Amino acid sequence: MIYRKDKYGNEISLLGYGCMRFSTADGKIDLGKAEKEVMAAYGAGVNYYDTAYVYPGSEAALGEILAKNGIRKDVKIATKLPHYLIRNADGMEKYFAEQLKRLKTDYVDYYLMHMLTDVATWERLKGLGIVEWLEEKKRSGAIRQVGFSYHGNTDTFCALVDAYDWDFCQIQYNYLDEHTQAGRKGLEYAHKKGLPVIIMEPLRGGRLVNRLPQEAEELFASYEKKHTPAQWAFRWLFNQPEVTCVLSGMNSLAMVEENVKTASETHVGDLTEADEELLGKVIRAINGTMKVGCTGCRYCMPCPRNVDIPGTFAAYNRYYTDGKLVAMKEYMMCTALRRNQASASNCIGCGKCEQHCPQKIEIRKELKNASRKLEGPAYKLVRNVIKLFRAY
Repeated sequence: MIYRKDKYGNEISLLGYGCMRFSTADGKIDLGKAEKEVMAAYGAGVNYYDTAYVYPGSEAALGEILAKNGIRKDVKIATKLPHYLIRNADGMEKYFAEQLKRLKTDYVDYYLMHMLTDVATWERLKGLGIVEWLEEKKRSGAIRQVGFSYHGNTDTFCALVDAYDWDFCQIQYNYLDEHTQAGRKGLEYAHKKGLPVIIMEPLRGGRLVNRLPQEAEELFASYEKKHTPAQWAFRWLFNQPEVTCVLSGMNSLAMVEENVKTASETHVGDLTEADEELLGKVIRAINGTMKVGCTGCRYCMPCPRNVDIPGTFAAYNRYYTDGKLVAMKEYMMCTALRRNQASASNCIGCGKCEQHCPQKIEIRKELKNASRKLEGPAYKLVRNVIKLFRAY
């Protein structure tokens, strides 16, 4: 296993274990199966295990596996505070105490603000006393390092990086999202600030393995180097020195073995120019199935009405490539969950964005199309509930 270092010189395995996707049986996590997979990863050198309060059964399962096998002190636990459920400092303490109980531990190595959406949300938490609470936990050793996980655009991500003296961060990043979400620009910005970057969604929720267009599959199959689509996705990430650890929601021994092998053999600089050209062709093949040819360049931003135009188009495209539920989840996180909501329906048709779009996209027209697909009754209900919750 290859290791990279965190802010304080601690070694983190290049491959991390994402514990959100443990297999289930009869509606509960299959603990026996999960234990075999976690212990196989541990035996191969994986030392970073990521979970969260809101992943059903995940914290308790991980805690049970680590305690049963006596390896808690040999691994790093990363879990997340559900700050969106918190109204006061007592709430922080309540959720954290419950997490420690579930995890069967008295400390957390890496503690994240889960899905931190913008600086305004962080300012609200500061008003509740979160900075003082975190500092006290760090002094006592109950929390070793503090970070945040993020879904959203590059500019907001960079602003969040500057909003606090974080120890690390976690972003969605893969070869298809190189210029959307936090993107390469955000990755490099965090790295220059000295922050280790943990990567989630390296396979785009399986999109880069199980739902590739035929043309992309044929490109991989005909190339001289015979890697699986998953191996190509991981190799692209492992090739970048700014990437500290890549999470994989492994739920089979075969998956563990393949990913460990890739993480043990891939070094910075391994991808050749021809390899990059291949992935460029694969990206174009995937993008050919999309509705809007947005490259995420962000020349259209900022919008006077706060519409997240690239984020909207990314979710709209996923509606057709990955399905409605996946698209709705991404759109919700990028627009409704932000303190200043960034819905496509905010558009007033001023046309400022279209003056700067290099792709000559009819942005106003496509925003209306996206709004019709993505802002159904469920979206509007959640958006309004969030508004009421924040006003309360």
